[in-house]
Amino acid sequence: MSHKDIITLPKFISKVPKLVLSMPSIIKGLKLAADTDKSKTVGVGYCVEKATESNPAGISIMQDNRTLSYYEFNAWANRIAHYLISIGIKKGDTIALLIENRAELLSCIVGCAKVGAISAMVNTTQRNRVLIHSINLVKPKLAFVGEELVEAYNEVADKLLIPDSSKYFIADCDTLKNTGVEPAGWLNLASVITNERNDNPITSRSIFYEDPCFYLYTSGTTGLPKAVVTNHGRFMKSYGAFGIATLRLKASDRIYVSLPFYHATALQVCWGSALAGGSGVILARKFSVSNFWDDIRRYEATAFGYVGELCRYLHNAPTKPNDKENKLRLMVGNGLRPNVWKPFKERFGIDRVMELYASSEGNIGFSNMMNFENTVGFCPYEYAIVHYDKDAGQASRNHKGYMNKVKKGSVGLLIGKITPKTPFYGYTDTDKTEACILGNVFEKGDTWFNTGDLMRDIGFKHAQFIDRTGDTFRWKGENVSTTEVELTIDQIDKISETVVYGVEIPDTNGRAGMAAICLDCKESEFSFEALLFDLKKEVPEYAIPIFLRINKNVETTGTFKHKKAPLKEAGFDLKKQDNPVYVRLPKAKSYIPLTEKIQMDIENNLYRF
Repeated sequence: MSHKDIITLPKFISKVPKLVLSMPSIIKGLKLAADTDKSKTVGVGYCVEKATESNPAGISIMQDNRTLSYYEFNAWANRIAHYLISIGIKKGDTIALLIENRAELLSCIVGCAKVGAISAMVNTTQRNRVLIHSINLVKPKLAFVGEELVEAYNEVADKLLIPDSSKYFIADCDTLKNTGVEPAGWLNLASVITNERNDNPITSRSIFYEDPCFYLYTSGTTGLPKAVVTNHGRFMKSYGAFGIATLRLKASDRIYVSLPFYHATALQVCWGSALAGGSGVILARKFSVSNFWDDIRRYEATAFGYVGELCRYLHNAPTKPNDKENKLRLMVGNGLRPNVWKPFKERFGIDRVMELYASSEGNIGFSNMMNFENTVGFCPYEYAIVHYDKDAGQASRNHKGYMNKVKKGSVGLLIGKITPKTPFYGYTDTDKTEACILGNVFEKGDTWFNTGDLMRDIGFKHAQFIDRTGDTFRWKGENVSTTEVELTIDQIDKISETVVYGVEIPDTNGRAGMAAICLDCKESEFSFEALLFDLKKEVPEYAIPIFLRINKNVETTGTFKHKKAPLKEAGFDLKKQDNPVYVRLPKAKSYIPLTEKIQMDIENNLYRF
């Protein structure tokens, strides 16, 4: 992050003309985002119905060789909603969704939303213990499971709270044309909704601001995933602030989304913005460097969603003569690094980078509506960036017991004031909710949400994201819980103690996982291949450590907390430690000893992690 990115008055004034032209949309969007009227009909179903009214024949979803109009998509979701009502599902009930990126996932979300049921957006990469925890945590009445994930579900079915008679199969095909054949013991969702009505259910008019809409899962710092409650009002904030005020998509626009919809960037920002404009969403099952630009051209996308890693992968691919042959006007997402930002825009001919900052549980957000370089943008809500003591792991307080804001250009902890317009709804776990609230920050009795993120104040209510605090780190666009990975490794035979942390690899986004482990056997007797095999069964690919450090013991504090600072400082640099270090190179099936040559190659970016 460079101090060159600080916004001066001349820089700000240079953006004013374009800002003035967009002001009607900005005012409309921010006004909607700030509306907390609890008596108004709002929500995902309402937004789909509104888009259908304004653009019934317009493209709603494109995927593979299928294109759905808003009318067709809304009617499909209505059939699901009417079926749910017929079997007694009501407002506040939870339905677990375990489906990869495809039209069936979105229709199920909207069908649930129109009834007032809560969609538990289960991470499709979770397996075994973590999957059991995530599903049982929210006590679902039903499960909608895509054919592609039936095997993962069956592995844990006997440990789930969901009755065996309440699991619904969704074939991995265009289920509007082919319902598929369900396995024994499963209900086929496409079959049971066939004769349901196409009209909007009356329940969709009884969805209000505080009614829960989704459970999104976040790793946090305390081990297994936490379920974040996202209500319909929060979706409307994204719809207004990002969709109407920032992206300003039109009915002719199409936004390409290869990010997973169990994350808020795809679910709320990209999709919410499309609904706000009556625009089309192009669904990619998964992100692919080789398919990305072909898809962009094939579907004539005018926008796309990203996380920083996605852009780096695309930028690292060999240049082609047709790099600028696309209809893209803008990109929206988070985590775009400064060293990629401008080169990426210039190479692919993209004018607007709508970088944003938000979290599934947070009460504030930023968006780069003025199109500055290297910033998460502007926040219309009350926030502060305060002094942070890295050694103590918390915001520092002055002699009066209050916090102090950092000066312009300085880095500190981002906090958001909790008010009626910026509430913090928290998690399903009350203790975890309370742990995120800071009291008596600037005056007696005030309350603020601790984002756990470090930001630089660059002026004019704009900020730059710097890093995460605590026991999480970000890798491949995902937040990794060190505690979750530690608990998994600790259960592996011949490992007595584990410390997991993130380390920097040059020219990559975020931090790669590294685990310091203590062995109960000689190093030569330990199977690193078996370790990797066991990790793949229990944790997502992005959470598997890249590096291993073999320790004789782990240094702790007086309260028996692991001292991670020295480990992070040493990283995987062999010159900074006497301990053996192992590495899992890209696509390798085991860990191998890290040598000076391999370390040099990694630092010179000869391996793509």
